[in-house]
Amino acid sequence: MVDKTKIPLPQPTPETAHFWAGTKNETLKLQRCDDCNNVYFPPRPFCPSCASRKVSVFDASGSATLYSYVINNRPHPAFDGPYSIAVVELEEGPRMMSNIINCPQTPEALELDMPLEVVFESMSEEISLPYFQPATSDSKSSDSRNQ
Repeated sequence: MVDKTKIPLPQPTPETAHFWAGTKNETLKLQRCDDCNNVYFPPRPFCPSCASRKVSVFDASGSATLYSYVINNRPHPAFDGPYSIAVVELEEGPRMMSNIINCPQTPEALELDMPLEVVFESMSEEISLPYFQPATSDSKSSDSRNQ
């Protein structure tokens, strides 16, 4: 039986507060360097490419592709197994770890470079976690992140 209360929740910091506020509003927030235009994740107060502290926060598209994954078959009280632990490449360029949901957790279903879209699961009053699912056909022509 799955017990979602067993998922360890992140503790927002001043550097990550904008990201977690965004996920609570079902929006991925990324940062862009105002000097070199590098888009990066995870959040930090300076650009990892040029060390500039002139950075802006913006709304990401929520679109991604599957970059890499592993299927975990070991039991965990918070997840029905098997489940994927994935690295997704966001449309804007950065990669992030997440889980792929709403599809079979098999190599046949989890194809590298498959199009994905972000979905959010509210875990508490403060935290919603971003997960990714296979993109629906209409997500390519309209924003369907909130389905």
